[in-house]
Amino acid sequence: MSRKKHPESVQPIPPPVPEIHPQGLDDAVGGEDVMIYDTTLRDGAQSEGISYSVEDKLKILRALDRLGVRFVEGGWPGANPKDAEFFERAAKEPLQRAALVAFGSTRRARMPAADDEGLKTLLSAGTPWVTIFGKSWEYHVREALRTTMEENLAMISDSVRHLRAAGRRVIYDAEHFFDGYAANPQYALLTIMAAAEAGAEWVVLCDTNGGALPDQVRAAVTVAAARLGAVPLGIHAHNDGELAVANSLAAVQAGARQVQGTINGYGERCGNANLCSVIPNAELKLGLRCLPQGALPHLTSTARFVSEVANRIPNSHQPFVGRSAFTHKAGIHVSAIERSRRAYEHIDPAIVGNATRVLVSDQMGSSNVLNRAREIGIDLSGRPETMRVLVNKVKELEYRGFEFEDAEGSFTLLVLEALEKRPRYFTLLDHRVLTVMSGPPEATVRVRVGDDEIHAASLGVGPAHALDQALRQALLGVYPEIRDFHLTDFKVRILDGHDGTGARTRVHVETGDGDRTWSTMGVDPNIINATLHAIIEGYEYGLLLRRSADLLPGGSLQPSRPEATPRAEAQVNSATGSGPDNVSVKPDGERRMPIVVLHEVDPGRSEIGA
Repeated sequence: MSRKKHPESVQPIPPPVPEIHPQGLDDAVGGEDVMIYDTTLRDGAQSEGISYSVEDKLKILRALDRLGVRFVEGGWPGANPKDAEFFERAAKEPLQRAALVAFGSTRRARMPAADDEGLKTLLSAGTPWVTIFGKSWEYHVREALRTTMEENLAMISDSVRHLRAAGRRVIYDAEHFFDGYAANPQYALLTIMAAAEAGAEWVVLCDTNGGALPDQVRAAVTVAAARLGAVPLGIHAHNDGELAVANSLAAVQAGARQVQGTINGYGERCGNANLCSVIPNAELKLGLRCLPQGALPHLTSTARFVSEVANRIPNSHQPFVGRSAFTHKAGIHVSAIERSRRAYEHIDPAIVGNATRVLVSDQMGSSNVLNRAREIGIDLSGRPETMRVLVNKVKELEYRGFEFEDAEGSFTLLVLEALEKRPRYFTLLDHRVLTVMSGPPEATVRVRVGDDEIHAASLGVGPAHALDQALRQALLGVYPEIRDFHLTDFKVRILDGHDGTGARTRVHVETGDGDRTWSTMGVDPNIINATLHAIIEGYEYGLLLRRSADLLPGGSLQPSRPEATPRAEAQVNSATGSGPDNVSVKPDGERRMPIVVLHEVDPGRSEIGA
């Protein structure tokens, strides 16, 4: 852009930007009509009550890549140590489809782009694609940046050119574009043309305050598209007016080819455009492809997975992916859908991976249970009595607060129990946790393995860690593979907050053995009991994977009996009296119950400090 001084008044709208992108969209699009740009890891993290760990962000990144999202914005490099570590680790992720994007701002006012620390940090992330935002609203230029309208144009163009010269592909987010366009359309258009002329490959129009209406969005996008020519447009809408999805679709209908948003609509204030609504509406109602062929049925599971990782209670009434999105209760509705579900369902829920539920039917939940069992490779369609028992059990447990969507370990064990095929590797007889004002908590457990009882005590960083360590030491002598099991995630959710400290608690535990991970849960008003239940099922499912693989998908559902084990006290060296690391074993009189005592614990090796 020219640096020639001109008055700070409205400038004439220049002609359209020439076609300066010979590569076009071929390598950026890959067949979609609309590119999905997910910002759950940045904008979503700004939602009140959400705080991702680095591991959480990596999990969501992998889930989005599996779903087929084209761009995933990872965060603002240098904003905090967490984002710096994330980009370092994400660079090693074998992403199949998603392009990881680093986010930042234009250079500061009156500073060369090459000297701007923010741009230096943005480049240090090493991502091929970067997104920077700049001001489109003259009010923000004067009041927030405290600079001139001309300097703001230079900040935009200088930053884009600098990033392009460094080999990066640039997406430019025009912050507050629709407010700026309403106040001064000529200047708002000048800002996005400055970015396009400098080499931005995408220009994204942002409704940052979330107050625009669909007609306003459609009109502004139409004009912007005409001015930018070959440079494709995107839309980034916030939901302060409950119109982020509508505004995103209006922009698409006006020519936008990229939609930015978040899974489940997470975001600051009232949230961002909910991609779980934008994607199916665009694909099913507008006929515009957003995801790879066959990806749409994974939308519901992705939405629920992200909510679990974010430790947020899923919105059961969320369109398309909510548990109640296709749930029917009114008698006339139920009567109608029994003949044709089209009578009260705008799409087949299976298209987005969801399912019809009928609350007044005796078969409530049967289809969900049947489908869920099929997902783990067990067909229950020919077992009506088993289905009846299992459905009733699932209904009872869900009423108590269990949620099996992201707890495949617990659900598999439940199915095997209904089939009377669940192996019983051990039984917890009793446990106790002692916490004191000073010093670490101590946990003791008493378990039965075969005909033997084992008693173990352990110190821990927290009560959950102490219980985990005590249980681990009690079982290691019989099941040495437990040494490979590690708790990789631990989440707690209050289910009925009106009961205060007496509320039921759901504990979600993720366990891994280095090659795979699995999830289990426990629910109880006593958080210790809920935790212990989740940990025990984590061990049981891990042993099932190791010792009874034929019970799992593809097998005969016939349990393989574990090899007969020597009596528990014989699992240790009788000469030395030593067992697993840091453990000594002592016979306990006539009861033949060995007592396992953990001498010390290294807090630095803790997997859970709860």
